[in-house]
Amino acid sequence: MITYWKYDACYIQADEWESHAWIKVDNPTPDELALLESRWQAPLDFVHDAEDADERPRVDEEDQWLAVIVRIPSRSIDADGEPEFHTRPLAVLMRGEVFITVSYFDNEVLDDFVQWSNRRRQPERRGMDMVLSILLSSSVWYLKYLKQMNIMMKSVEDRLEKSMDNDELLRMMGLGKYLIYFITSLRGNEVVLMRLKKRLRTAAFDEDLLYDVDIEMQQAYDTANIYSQILDRQQSSYSSIIGNNMNVIMRTLTVITIILMVPTGIAGFYGMNVPNGMEAWAWGFLFALLLSAILSVLIYIYLKRKRLI
Repeated sequence: MITYWKYDACYIQADEWESHAWIKVDNPTPDELALLESRWQAPLDFVHDAEDADERPRVDEEDQWLAVIVRIPSRSIDADGEPEFHTRPLAVLMRGEVFITVSYFDNEVLDDFVQWSNRRRQPERRGMDMVLSILLSSSVWYLKYLKQMNIMMKSVEDRLEKSMDNDELLRMMGLGKYLIYFITSLRGNEVVLMRLKKRLRTAAFDEDLLYDVDIEMQQAYDTANIYSQILDRQQSSYSSIIGNNMNVIMRTLTVITIILMVPTGIAGFYGMNVPNGMEAWAWGFLFALLLSAILSVLIYIYLKRKRLI
C-alpha cells in the first residue's frame, strides 16, 4: 500500500503526491513497485533487499539516490499468546524532493512517528532530518520494547524462585535471543549513523536532532547490553542451582542405597539354603532384623559425622 503524507502544520494524508511529500510504502504489490520505478525511477534492486528479514543496515548511493536500510523493532504475538520481539529492515530512499520509505513487515514505528509528530506539533522534517527522525523514533521504540522485556524478565524470575519450571527457563532463553537481535540491529544502526554523519558535514541538518539520535541510540544499545548480561548471569545462576539440586538428590539416593545394602546383605546371607546354625533358633529372624537395624544406624551415624549427608 502506498500512502502520501504532506506537512501542513502536521502530517496529513494526501490523495496525490506533492513536492517534498513523504511516500510511505507498506507491503508493496508488484504494481506499486512498478509505479515507484516508472514515476520516480526508484532503484527496485535496493527496494527488494528490504524484503529479506535478515538484511543488514547499510548506506548506498545509486543514480543520485541516497539509499539507507535500517533495522527497526517489531512485536508480535505467537500461537500461545506470548509476545515475540524481532527487528525488521526498513528501506529509506531520498533524492531531491522525493522521500520514500519501504517496509515489507508490520511495525509500529512509522505510524507512531506520525502520531507523535502531530501530537507534539513537531516542525516539518525534510531530507536528512527525516532520516534522523526515523532513526530517533526507532531508537525510542527499542527502549519501549526493552522495558517490556525487563518486565517479562522480572516475572520469569519471580516464578523461577518458586519452582524450576522448564517453560519459564524456555521463556528466559527466548528473551536472551530477542536481546541478541536488538543488540546486533542497534549496532548496525550505529554504523549507518556514522556513515550518515560523514555526509552531514556538507549538508544542512538539525544539530539538536542529531544529538538526540546519538543519545537515544546509545541508551538503547547500552540498555540491551545490560539486560543481556543480567540474563546471562541469571541463566548461569539457575544452571548452577539446578546442578546443585541434582547433586543433592544423587547424594541422598546414594546414601539411601548404601544404608539399604546392609539389611539386604544380611537377609541374603541368612536366607541362603545352607546350614548357618540359626535354622532351628526361634529368635533367629528377630536377631537378623535387629542386627540389620543396628548396622544401618551405625552406618548412618558414620556418614553423618563425615558430613556426607
